[in-house]
Amino acid sequence: MSDRRRVWVTRAEPGASRTAGRLRAMGWEPVVQPLLAIRPLSPAVPELEGFDALVFTSRNGVSGFAALTPRRDLRVFAVGAATAQAASEAGFSDVQSADGAVDDLVALIAREMQPGERLLALVARQPVADLATLLNGRVQVETLAVYEAVETKADAPEDVAAILIHSPRAAVALAGLGVKTVQQCRIVAISAQAAAPLQGLPIADLSIGTHPSETGMLEALGKPAPAV
Repeated sequence: MSDRRRVWVTRAEPGASRTAGRLRAMGWEPVVQPLLAIRPLSPAVPELEGFDALVFTSRNGVSGFAALTPRRDLRVFAVGAATAQAASEAGFSDVQSADGAVDDLVALIAREMQPGERLLALVARQPVADLATLLNGRVQVETLAVYEAVETKADAPEDVAAILIHSPRAAVALAGLGVKTVQQCRIVAISAQAAAPLQGLPIADLSIGTHPSETGMLEALGKPAPAV
C-alpha cells in the first residue's frame, strides 16, 4: 500500500531542504526531488549610484546580487516575507516587503517611489513578471539577471500524496513529465500564477495557497490524515 504521507518537494535547493523541514514538523514525509536547479550568473553590475532602490522577487535574486557587490546601502522592495528576510540577512537595512504576489509588489513600489525614480530589478534569466510593463512608466525600471533556473529532468517519485509547486517554472517542468504524473495525486501551488502552466491538464485535485507564500501553501496542504 502506498504511503499517503509522502509529499514531493519540487523546488530547487537550498529552499527544498527548508520546505522539507517544515513538512516534517507537520507530520508529512517529504520527498526532495527538485525539478529545477539554480545557477548563479555573473553579469556586470551597473553603476548603482544612479538607482534609488532595488527590487527582489525571490531569495535567489538576493543571493545572486549579494555575491556580485558589497553594496548594501540602497533601499529594497521584496515580494514577500521570505525574500525580505533574505535581504535583511544579506545586510540590507532598509527593506520593505509587499507580503504577497507580484501585483502586491507593483502596488508597493508605485506607492513608495516617486515618478522618474530609478529601480533596479534583480531577476532570473526568465523572470516571472515584466516589472517595467506592470509599473507602466511610473518609475524607470532596469533589470539585471543574476541567476537562472534550469530543469533537472528528474523523474517523478512514486507513491506520493501531494506535489508542491513553488513557481511557474516548476509547473512547466511538472507538466512536461506527462499527464499520468499530474493525475496521480493532489497538487498544491503557491499562487494562481504558479499554477497557471498546469491549466488545461486533467488534474483531479489542484489547490492554491491561502496566501502567496510557502506558509499559505502549507496551510492549503493541511496536515496528513491520522494513520489507521
